[in-house]
Amino acid sequence: MSAVVAYLDVAATTRVDPRVADVVLHWMTEDFGNAGSRTHEYGARAKKAVQQARAFLASTVGAKTEEVIFTSGATESNNIALLGLAPFGERTGRKHIITSAIEHKAVLEPLLHLAENRGFAVDFLEPGPSGRIAVEQVIERLRPDTLAVSLMHVNNETGVIQPVAKLAERLRATPTYLHVDAAQGYGKIADDLSAPIDLISISGHKIGAPKGVGALITRRRGWDKVPLEPIMFGGGQERKLRPGTLPVPLIMGLYEAAKIFHESRDNWERDARAMREQILEALGKTRFRLNGDQAHTVPHILNVSFDQLNAEALIVRLKDQVAIATGSACTSASYTPSHVLQAMGLPDDVAANGLRFSWFPSQARDFDPLPIAETIARMQPEEG
Repeated sequence: MSAVVAYLDVAATTRVDPRVADVVLHWMTEDFGNAGSRTHEYGARAKKAVQQARAFLASTVGAKTEEVIFTSGATESNNIALLGLAPFGERTGRKHIITSAIEHKAVLEPLLHLAENRGFAVDFLEPGPSGRIAVEQVIERLRPDTLAVSLMHVNNETGVIQPVAKLAERLRATPTYLHVDAAQGYGKIADDLSAPIDLISISGHKIGAPKGVGALITRRRGWDKVPLEPIMFGGGQERKLRPGTLPVPLIMGLYEAAKIFHESRDNWERDARAMREQILEALGKTRFRLNGDQAHTVPHILNVSFDQLNAEALIVRLKDQVAIATGSACTSASYTPSHVLQAMGLPDDVAANGLRFSWFPSQARDFDPLPIAETIARMQPEEG
C-alpha cells in the first residue's frame, strides 16, 4: 500500500498505539506467565497485572472490579450477554427482547438465532431518518415478559449516539435488563456508560489496542447479579463466563490503550472536531448529504452520500488517496445496501451509496481533504 494513502477507517479498526505495542511485547517476552499459575512469581505477576487492568477498566464506566469479564472483543461480549441471558428467559417465561434494526451484526445475528431457534420474540425498532432510537419507542414496547433491551451506544456506520444513559435510568425500575454494545463509544463519550447499564460490551481495537481483546461489564443491581450462563465451558476462568487462559499481553494492551485514551480524550475530541470541520468545508465543493442526526453524533464519524455517484466506484477511484468504507467492515464486502441506512428509511440511491469517513487525528496526520473533494466534484455529473 502506498504511504500517501490517508487512513480514514478507524470505525473498522485503529492502528495499535506504539506505546501499547511496547507493553504487549513486554508481557509476551518478559513477564510471560500464565495468570492462572499459582506456584511461582511469573504467574503471580501476571495475575496482579490483570487485576490492575480490570480495576482500571471498571473505573472508566463506574463499575466494580469484579464486574469486568475479559473477552476477545465486543462480538464475543455481545454473544455472552444475549445468549447467556436466554436460559433465564426460558426458565421464567420472559422471552421477549427489544433491539433496533440498526445494530451491528454481532447483536442482530445472536438475536435472530434466539428468534428462529429458541422461540424468542424480538422487536427490531426502526429509528427513522435521524438514525436515533427514542427512549419512548423502547418504553412503549415493554411487556411483562420483556427480558432485555439491546441498544448500541454509537452506530458504527453513521456515528449517531443512542440515548443509552436515559434509557438505563428508565429501565432500572423494571425487571428488564439493558445491554449496550459500546464498541464504537467506549472511551469517547465520557459519562454515558457510567449510567446503570446492566451489560456493556467493549472492544479494544477501536481505541488503539490490539485486535482480539475486549470486555463485558456485568453490573449488579444491588446484590443481584445479571443471571448469565456460560455459552462455552472448560477451565472456569472469568467467573465461569469466559473459560480459557487469559491473554495477558492483550489485556495489558487494552489497559494501556484505555489509559492513554482516557488521559487524552479532551484533546482527541478537540482535534477530531477540527478535522470534521476541515472535511465538511472541503466537501462543500461537492453535492452531498449527511446521513444521521448531526446534533447527536461522535466527532470522528461522517456518513455521506454524494449526488449521482456510486459509492463503490468512488472508493475505487480514491483508493490511492484515502482509505474509507461503505459501512461496517463485517458487511461491506457484500456490496449490498447498508441495512442501517435502509432501516432509517432513506431512499434506495442514498442507502446504497453511503460512504463512511472515520478518523483519529493522530492516525491521519497531514491529511488534506481538498484534493479528494475535488476528485469527487469532477466525477459528479453537472446538475440539470
